[in-house]
Amino acid sequence: MTILLIILAFTSVFFGYFCIKFALALLRVQDAIEKSLDVIDLKYNRISEILNLPVFYDSPEIKRIVQEIYEIREVIIYIANQLANATKKNKLENNEEENLNNTESE
Repeated sequence: MTILLIILAFTSVFFGYFCIKFALALLRVQDAIEKSLDVIDLKYNRISEILNLPVFYDSPEIKRIVQEIYEIREVIIYIANQLANATKKNKLENNEEENLNNTESE
């Protein structure tokens, strides 16, 4: 019985350590994503301001550059939406799990 308790205590400490380590890694990733979304939002606004300026040169190269900037702006907003949806989805899943646990315990 004592050996079983020692083994259970050891495994509890082992898994507890890795659970905390994994949770801290997830929190760091979440913070990085939130900071990245702030930077993406700032850059998106700057690009939108630049695209609102009229272009007075009819060179094909200039037109291609403007078109590339439009496409980059669309890619930036797509990435931001994907990252935001991923974090919202995780929050919704966590809330649903908590609700299920609360209803099961009642």
